[in-house]
Amino acid sequence: MAPLLAVYDELKNQGKFDFFWLGTKFGPEREMVEQAGIKFKPINCGKWRRYFSWRNLTDLFFIKIGFWQAFFIMLKSRPDLVMSAGSFVSVPVVWAAWLLRVPVLIHQQDIKAGLANKLMAPFAKVVTVAFEKSLADYGKKALWVGNPVRQSLTLATRNSQLATSFGVKNNLPVVLVLGGGTGSEAINRLTENSVNELTKFCQIIHVAGRNKFNASYGLRVMGYEIFEFLDAQKMADALNAADLVITRAGMGFLSELSYLGKPSMIIPMPDSHQEDNAAFFRNKRAAITVKQKYLTPENFTHIVKDMLADEKMLAKLSANMGQAMKRGANQEIVKIILKII
Repeated sequence: MAPLLAVYDELKNQGKFDFFWLGTKFGPEREMVEQAGIKFKPINCGKWRRYFSWRNLTDLFFIKIGFWQAFFIMLKSRPDLVMSAGSFVSVPVVWAAWLLRVPVLIHQQDIKAGLANKLMAPFAKVVTVAFEKSLADYGKKALWVGNPVRQSLTLATRNSQLATSFGVKNNLPVVLVLGGGTGSEAINRLTENSVNELTKFCQIIHVAGRNKFNASYGLRVMGYEIFEFLDAQKMADALNAADLVITRAGMGFLSELSYLGKPSMIIPMPDSHQEDNAAFFRNKRAAITVKQKYLTPENFTHIVKDMLADEKMLAKLSANMGQAMKRGANQEIVKIILKII
């Protein structure tokens, strides 16, 4: 979602365009999309699992419904372009766009190509990729551009009003903890169980995730602030306040950390594509990566304390993180879009 919103921010300044977003009725993206000023149109969707599940049978039915919903929405609106960044709700949309002869641009932001993008790529005019390695996955239609970052982030680096909204003081370093777009129960629990020790040497801004904020997280601890969700501007401010970021390995957010050159501890989602994403930054010596299964409150606290105490290491991580990814993706993708339409 983040790359698409970043491209929207860039494209809306290029002229008079109409935008609409097709997504699931109860998906987490709807609020962010509508806050950005984009019309949101819900459709049904299903997901094909690469293991046996009876839900594959029912989801095939929802995929068919989503296809026809997308088909008739686009038949009426006649868009000049459809752009996707790889979610399963996009698959029937892209198939319908191809049938209607609407050009399709797909963006691959993860290191490893996902099944949704593999299903959509044959119907795309162009596939933009965040990493040079991904060019081999899509052949001649692939273009290496990097990964777009949101305009609110780039503006916040120049004009950030930190602070009072997060209760941040100047006497201790700030650690921003996030568990990904939907909130990681494992990272939330780890933070909750470590917070009394962590706040002896740092301040914590904790973003727990939608529907993951409950009474047990409402700890009255000095130097600890917890939020269910931060909008784009507040997230940009939190990032600028942070001396260290602890996060999952979603590539949209890691791209923003690269743009800012933020020292980071990455805890990838186990047995997922995020492990490949995390390995890229580890190999670039741009972040510390830790497997979730090895973390306890005691060693988690120890790692955070050691990282904050080693200024040379933080500076090196920051420099390497800032150089890890290609920049200018927003502008490059907009150039491609303008050529297509």
